[in-house]
Amino acid sequence: MLTRRSILAAASVAAIIFSSAASAQTPITIGAIEILTGPNNKYGIAIKNGFDLALEEVNKAGGVLGVPLAIAYEDSAGNKDQALNAARQLIGARKVPLILGPTLSNEMFAVGPVAVERRIPIVGTSTTANGITAIGPYVFRTSLPEADVIPVTLRTAKEKLGVKRVAVMYGHDDAFTKSAYDVMKGAIEKLGLETVATETFGSKDTDFSAQLTKIKALNPDAIVVSALVEAGAGILLAKKQLGIPDSVRVIGGNGLNSPQVPQVAGAAANGTLVGSPWFIDKADEANKSFVARYQAKYNMAPDQFAAQAYDTLFIVAKAITAAGEANPQKIRDALGKVTHQGVMGPFSFTPDRDPADTSGVVVIEMKDGKFQIFK
Repeated sequence: MLTRRSILAAASVAAIIFSSAASAQTPITIGAIEILTGPNNKYGIAIKNGFDLALEEVNKAGGVLGVPLAIAYEDSAGNKDQALNAARQLIGARKVPLILGPTLSNEMFAVGPVAVERRIPIVGTSTTANGITAIGPYVFRTSLPEADVIPVTLRTAKEKLGVKRVAVMYGHDDAFTKSAYDVMKGAIEKLGLETVATETFGSKDTDFSAQLTKIKALNPDAIVVSALVEAGAGILLAKKQLGIPDSVRVIGGNGLNSPQVPQVAGAAANGTLVGSPWFIDKADEANKSFVARYQAKYNMAPDQFAAQAYDTLFIVAKAITAAGEANPQKIRDALGKVTHQGVMGPFSFTPDRDPADTSGVVVIEMKDGKFQIFK
C-alpha cells in the first residue's frame, strides 16, 4: 500500500525525470543575419532556404549533442547598421554561440569586429570581398573569395572568345562590388587585356545609359561588371536598349550569379558569363538529391547561395558536435578542423579560415533564363 510519503517521493522523481527530459530537448540555438527584406533579399532568402533545408536534415538525424539545432534569424535588410544591431541582439540578448552571415561583405566589415571583440565565431556564406577573414580570428567564410573566381572567368573569356579589349563597370559604394572590381582590375592587367573605359555607379542607381553610351562608342569586346542583382539586371537591360551587340558579352562577378537576374532582365541576360564554385547540373548524387529536395520544398531551383548555405549548416553542426558543448571558443577551435563532403564538393578551412579547395570553379553562361556550362 502506498503511503503519502512514497506517493510524494514518486511524484518528485517523476517531476525530475520530466524536467530532465524537457531540458534535454532544449535546442542549441545559433544566430543568422541575412537580408530578408529589401532589394537584395534575393540573396538572403536563398541562403535562409539553404539553411532551413539542411536544418531539417540535421535534426532528423538526431540534431547536435543529442538535442535539436535551431536558428534565430535577424533581418539586416542590407543595411550595415541594422546588421550591427542584429549582431548585438543575437550576442547580447540571445547569447548565441555562433552567428551565420551576414549576407553582404559591407555588412560583415561592420559586424565582424563585434563578433571578434565578443569572441563569437561568425561564418559568412556569401561574403567574397578581399579582407573578410583578416577582420579577426573568429571570422570564417565558406564562400570562395572573388580573387579565386573572377580570374578564371576572364581567362576563359580571353581564351574561348578572343576578348582583348574590355570596358569595366562597378558599384563604387559597396564593399563587395568595390572589392570585386579590384580583383577584376588586377586580373585584366595580368591577362594583358586592354581597358578602354572604367565607369562607376551607385548601388541604388537605376539609369545606366550615360555610362553605357560612352562604352558603346569605344566598341569593346566585352563589358566586365561588378554589381548586385538589381543594378546588374538594370545594366543588362540598358545594354540591350542601347543596341550594344550581343557579341559584346557581359562578364560578371559573383553578384550576377543568381537566377533572379534573368527574372528581371529577361532575354537581355542571355550570354552573361560568370564564374561559380557550384553549378545546379553537377552530376554527383549528393547534388542531385539536394536540388530535388530544394525544388520540392520551395518550388524553385536553388542557386549558388542556397548551396553554400546548405553545406555550411552541416559544417557548423559538425563543429558543435566536435566541440562537445555550445561553447563559442570550443566551436571556433573545432571549425578550423572540420572536413565535409557536400554539394559544393570537398570542404575544409585554410589556417586563415577561408575555403581550402579552389579547384571546383566553373564558368557558366546565361541561356534562355538559366545558367549552363560555358563551352
